[in-house]
Parts: sequence; C-alpha cells; structure tokens
Amino acid sequence: MRTKLLVGFWMVFVVGIIFLSPSDCMAQTFDHDFVGVSKCSLCHKKADIGQQVIIWQGTAHAKAFETLGTPKAKELGAKLGVDNPQTSGKCLKCHSTAYGFTENKVTEKVPVQEGVSCESCHGPGKDYMRKSVMQDKQEAIANGLIMPDEKTCVKCHNSESPAMTKPFDFKQEWDKIKHPIPKSN
Repeated sequence: MRTKLLVGFWMVFVVGIIFLSPSDCMAQTFDHDFVGVSKCSLCHKKADIGQQVIIWQGTAHAKAFETLGTPKAKELGAKLGVDNPQTSGKCLKCHSTAYGFTENKVTEKVPVQEGVSCESCHGPGKDYMRKSVMQDKQEAIANGLIMPDEKTCVKCHNSESPAMTKPFDFKQEWDKIKHPIPKSN
C-alpha cells in the first residue's frame, strides 16, 4: 500500500513538472532587491542630473498599469481569456515592474500601479542606488545596474503582446523614452 502511494505521488509530481511552466512552479528570483521609483526619484528628479523621473512620468511606461484599465485593454484581454487585465499576470508581466517579466508578482517594494518604472529597464536597484556606487558606472553595473538595450525592450515589445500592430522599431521607440544623464555628470 505504501509503495503504491509513493508511486502515485511521484507520478503526480513528474506530470506536474512536465506540464507546468517555470513561472507556475516558482516566482523568478533576482540577485538584487527592488526599491521602487520613490527611492530612484530621490536623485533622479533633480534638474542637474537630467530629471529622469520627470521624463519617465510623461511616458507610456509610467501609465502602463492605467492602460490595462481601458476598454481596448479589456477587449484584448478577453481574447486571451483575461477578465481583468489589471489583475492578470498575463498582462502585468509587462505592465508592472512588480511582476519582473513573469506572471507572478516578484516584489512588494514596487506598487503594481507604478507601471513600467526604473527597475524594469535598469534592474532592481537596492545594491546600486547609493550615490557612491552610482558615481562609478562599472561598480553600479557590478551591483546590478542594467544599461538597457533592444534586448531589454523586446522582453515585452514582441509578437506575444496582443497590442503589437507592427514590428518593434527600437531606434524610433528609444527616442520616446530616453532620459540621459547630462554629460557633465
């Protein structure tokens, strides 16, 4: 009897591993912790370093969560079997930093409503956010800072997105969101 129970358990376990995606089995883990845009804005809203947070606030990324509440998003969601895009991991994986490109929430430090904020593109900031680290680009990168490129963007801007009506043009889209630090810094 005990042997049959063990065999049954292992069969269910193996079948579960085969048919569940990795995001179903576990949340993605990150080498660094998230801090949220409120921490990034302590420095990155200042004029002398480029007002990156203010620029971000005017982009579609900052409004990515809000977008999921629109009639268009609800229509697209319905085609995917999603009742409410603002609560579905299928949508939030790309519309909220809190989901870290997975269908599961990966941090409580970032409000879902923050949309696509700093750490979606630049990586979780806990270990590189200090000014002493940020003053040395290589040290910041060693501590988790990502310098985003086209590969970063196509994690979401790809054919899996139900809203994509044309191929993603990195150069054109980059001009809409760029927020450089002035050369003097």
